[in-house]
Amino acid sequence: MTADEPDGLEHALGIVGQRWALLIVDRLRAAPLRYGDLQRDLGIPTNILATRLRELEQAGVLYRLPLKHNTRAYALTERGLELGDALDALRRWGASAPHPAT
Repeated sequence: MTADEPDGLEHALGIVGQRWALLIVDRLRAAPLRYGDLQRDLGIPTNILATRLRELEQAGVLYRLPLKHNTRAYALTERGLELGDALDALRRWGASAPHPAT
């Protein structure tokens, strides 16, 4: 890789490296969720959730799914689903890491 070539890891972290981004993606792996469900499940502040959802949508990781009564859910795109193996690897890595003494 030369200095002029984009680094894949750097690009990926630009998309999903912000706090909460991968947790949002992980929650959406099972099924689409409404905004309020994501907020409640994750305990994420609403302003940050709105920002992360907008960023992930712009990056093509998720999309808004229209529901009845002018509500929406969020679902992963194929690109978002491709993060599944990376999330599983991070989960295994985190589970095997020593935990600090409390």
